[in-house]
Amino acid sequence: MKQVVQNYKTGELAVLDVPVPGCKPGGVLVRTSYSLISTGTELMKVSEAGMSMLGKARSRPDQVAKVMQSVATNGIPATYQKVMGKLDSYTPLGYSLCGVVEQVGPGVDDVKVGDVVACAGNEHALHAELNWVPKNLYVKVPESLAPRHAAFGTVGSIAMQGVRQGEPQLGEVALVIGLGLIGQLVVQLLTAAGVRVVGADPDPSRCELAERLGAVACGDPASTAVEAAVAELTDGHGVDQVYLAAGGGSNQPVELAARLCRDRGRVVDIGKCRLDLPWNAYYEKELDVRFSRSYGPGRYDPEYELEGRDYPIGYVRWTERRNLACFLDLVARGRVDVEPLVSHVADFDDAVETYRRLKDGDLKAVAVLFRYPEHEGEAQAAPAVAVPAVRRGGGVPAQARPAKRPVRLAFVGAGNYATSMLLPHLVGRDGVELSTVVTTTALSAANAQRKFGFAEATTDLDAVLGDPSVDAVFVVTRHSSHAELTRKALLAGKTVFVEKPLALSEDELAGVLAAVEESGNDRLQVGFNRRFAPLLQEARKRFGDRTGPANLRYLVNAGRLQHGSWYLQQGTEGSRFAGEGGHFIDTASWLLGADPVSVYAVATSGQDDLQVVLRYPDGSTATLSYVTTGPSSFPKETLDLVADGKVLRLDDFVRASVYGTKRWVSSRLPQARDKGQNAELAAFVKAVRTGGPMPVPLESLVATTAATLAVRAALAGGAPVTLAGAR
Repeated sequence: MKQVVQNYKTGELAVLDVPVPGCKPGGVLVRTSYSLISTGTELMKVSEAGMSMLGKARSRPDQVAKVMQSVATNGIPATYQKVMGKLDSYTPLGYSLCGVVEQVGPGVDDVKVGDVVACAGNEHALHAELNWVPKNLYVKVPESLAPRHAAFGTVGSIAMQGVRQGEPQLGEVALVIGLGLIGQLVVQLLTAAGVRVVGADPDPSRCELAERLGAVACGDPASTAVEAAVAELTDGHGVDQVYLAAGGGSNQPVELAARLCRDRGRVVDIGKCRLDLPWNAYYEKELDVRFSRSYGPGRYDPEYELEGRDYPIGYVRWTERRNLACFLDLVARGRVDVEPLVSHVADFDDAVETYRRLKDGDLKAVAVLFRYPEHEGEAQAAPAVAVPAVRRGGGVPAQARPAKRPVRLAFVGAGNYATSMLLPHLVGRDGVELSTVVTTTALSAANAQRKFGFAEATTDLDAVLGDPSVDAVFVVTRHSSHAELTRKALLAGKTVFVEKPLALSEDELAGVLAAVEESGNDRLQVGFNRRFAPLLQEARKRFGDRTGPANLRYLVNAGRLQHGSWYLQQGTEGSRFAGEGGHFIDTASWLLGADPVSVYAVATSGQDDLQVVLRYPDGSTATLSYVTTGPSSFPKETLDLVADGKVLRLDDFVRASVYGTKRWVSSRLPQARDKGQNAELAAFVKAVRTGGPMPVPLESLVATTAATLAVRAALAGGAPVTLAGAR
């Protein structure tokens, strides 16, 4: 299928061929009929992409702060590679469309194949021929409403949420500053609510349009016409509400709002304009400044948007989905008219030229629609679909590989970790061929194919697992899918590299081991990379063998997660420690040369900060302090191993030292943190190529996973948990 994309590094716009997205549970696959260009938001993104690197940094200081934090945590080389990789990727455009349901995923019962729906979301309602849209981000279109008008649904919801934030009352007077697409819709919504509206915009044609659509008077904000209209309508008191629907770097809108708003009036920011509030003016009138967050309650909440968990109507009357349905109803009943806003309808194939004309000013438009070619064909509904002992069955083992053929690798998932920490070490490696990348999001597969040279990109996992030429499968998806994808790949006879964690529950772990037993295929590696780190390997060698029990202390300064991170979705993705704690348990067990026999854990209130004590067969102990409240300026990982009168110290994979009869200190390379990914991948590829032993025994991977999962039981029970069957 085709999709409009932009490279944020170069500014290039393209209509790209990408795989068709999969129809996941909880959503529908929609074939687009019309999609709407947001001439404000999207053109701002297009303009930013055309800036120099310095210009981009100045326009997004929030992203610069994230980069600096990454430098402090991961060092300059890793951060540079991650940032450049993200910049030099195609990103999608669009967030408002109307189309026809082509497939219905499991768990969806409110629409059927062939229904016309309006869709929202800058990850789901893209300028693309097909989009997967979750349940709370689409609504059925009223039969009387034309699809081209229904394509305004998302932008209309943004305007509606802004109006709701202003709490307009019958008979009030409002000022709308900025009469672009959002401003024109705000004017109509306010008029429909019985509010008299004054508009302000420097473009005379937009002022004329707003007056045709219901505004009492409009004018240039720099003239006296707007002020005179407000004075006449309000007897000199000022407007009840001001809606800031303007963009740009001028502070004029907020100054005008203060001047024309009545005492204790409301100022609502909908657009993205400069907000240097003149303190005296806002203080003296005690103005109420409010922000409107996109389409309404539910926006940016992954449980609402992705998992389909609605808010009870008695507590949240107007969610983003209910706003979307309400706006479509108003348009269908003629209370809002979007046809006069349509300045241009372009064929989807002409998307790049259309954006160019908009950016250069050749096409002056309030709203532009893309019209998609009609699709002939039948749409079809998608069908609904203690430490365990390791037993290797007598089924079909991993597929044999011809000795002289390159190792052919497939990636399931192409997110940040895969593209910044794994794939760069595999590109160009002798004897390795990147065969296929599989994702549920079409564009991420296309990006990975372009950047890393995969032979194919697809959203069809079954086709990859059934391909006998694929030797090994990398599972680099979200945590909740690791165990099931690993199980399927093992049963298909593939060698598997799965990023941590292997499993999020005892049942998931048992399922993986059942697949090993059924298939006889135990060719599995979990991405516990730290034991492969060259600095830690050297330190362990310098420390030498030990004769007595050891004490190990491992401090992990994990830091706080950003709001909206999928790591916070504990209901589906497990706890944060369940997701990454295996890294540190594996490192401790490798240093101590054994698997733990018991686990004890205590936590702070809320269980964000953990103390985990592991006991080993020879009496050794390891204490893991996993904290989220430490300062970002402190190293992420520090480790001390004490035994036999010797101490091994690791400082965040930057420096290591060993104290004994002699002292050894590594050279300090503050910009380099090699946490072992390259060496780990080399060992994995060698095992696949030669058929030799996997880099880490399966029993050790299972023991580490079981110990990680046991932390939850130890917290719940308040007592040590014995790992039955541990060596």
